[in-house]
Amino acid sequence: MVMDHEKQRARYIAGTEGAPPVPPPGGYRGARRQQAPAAGAPLPPTPGAVATLDTEKKPANALGWIALAASVLFALILLGTLVAGGTDILYGVTMLALQLVVVAVIIAALFSPRGRMLGAIALIVTILFNVATVGGMSALQTSASGNYEGVKSDEQKHEEAYPAIKGTDPQQTLSQQSLEEVRAQADVLFADIRARLTAEFGYTWVPVGDEDLRPERNGYGGESMLVEYTSPGWATNEPIQDYAQKLDVMAVIDEVVLEHGLWDLYSFNDPTNSGIDPAMIAKLYGSDDPRTQNTWEYYTENYPDPLRFYANIYDLSNDPDGGFLTARQAQNARTGEPLEGLQLVVIASGVLSEADRAEFEKKLEEYPGFG
Repeated sequence: MVMDHEKQRARYIAGTEGAPPVPPPGGYRGARRQQAPAAGAPLPPTPGAVATLDTEKKPANALGWIALAASVLFALILLGTLVAGGTDILYGVTMLALQLVVVAVIIAALFSPRGRMLGAIALIVTILFNVATVGGMSALQTSASGNYEGVKSDEQKHEEAYPAIKGTDPQQTLSQQSLEEVRAQADVLFADIRARLTAEFGYTWVPVGDEDLRPERNGYGGESMLVEYTSPGWATNEPIQDYAQKLDVMAVIDEVVLEHGLWDLYSFNDPTNSGIDPAMIAKLYGSDDPRTQNTWEYYTENYPDPLRFYANIYDLSNDPDGGFLTARQAQNARTGEPLEGLQLVVIASGVLSEADRAEFEKKLEEYPGFG
């Protein structure tokens, strides 16, 4: 009997070294099999799942709707301020405080299970439209348009309206030549120079360009009532390439400008009397030797009055690489002036029109100590 029991036990464990023994046929005595649920039978819901389903079915609470409405309203306020150009308002304490309130409401909604969805939407709206982003857009718009009125104090606006030029005595402006007087003197000066040069050298003339009036800045961020005047120019149709003839032409012009109360002509291109470094002269005029220069530039003025007179000679015979010709052709395309020859022009800075004199003096009364 014992032997049979041992043989049966040996059969159970044979070839199973290191592994648990297999059960005997029919299983162990008293063992009960667990029945697997039938396929397709629903599992009973857990208590947590039931609670989740019930929560999802419930509508969002008032806190979520308040957060969404607050974020949208705040975005509309920011956009309205942007359209109105109120960059300073966007960065004001009131707007920043209002944004903090909106953010606080959104955070509260995010912590509420029933308001989380609307709170997340409100958060996205606030990220897209907040003081930083809309303020940056407003600053770019202001910079592009040049309208900085909203960020300037009354004192700055007052300074911007200063009618004269900072660093210049307004009384000097009133005592010097007016715009109309400069214009009249330039016309007479040009007429006399043309007549003399035509009589002595047979030159013919063509007008060059139009009169230009450019407002002068006042040094305080605004525009003054003064202008920079550039006269219409005059140019010879004939080239002037002979060195001796150039000197003779400038000598005649010098006589005429002295007759009109201007100072002696001054040569920028001549290194012997201009005081300019020869290397710079060569860069500006094609050479540091007047005999081989492509440009002569002479100048005089009637200081302390504002009229400045320029006489230039352009010479294409002194153009070894063709670069000067290219530059002159480009200038000719812009203004229609001859490629070479003599040109005359007058410029006057900081001049006041006689029509504006009374208003200029009245405005100066608001600026004691300015200048």
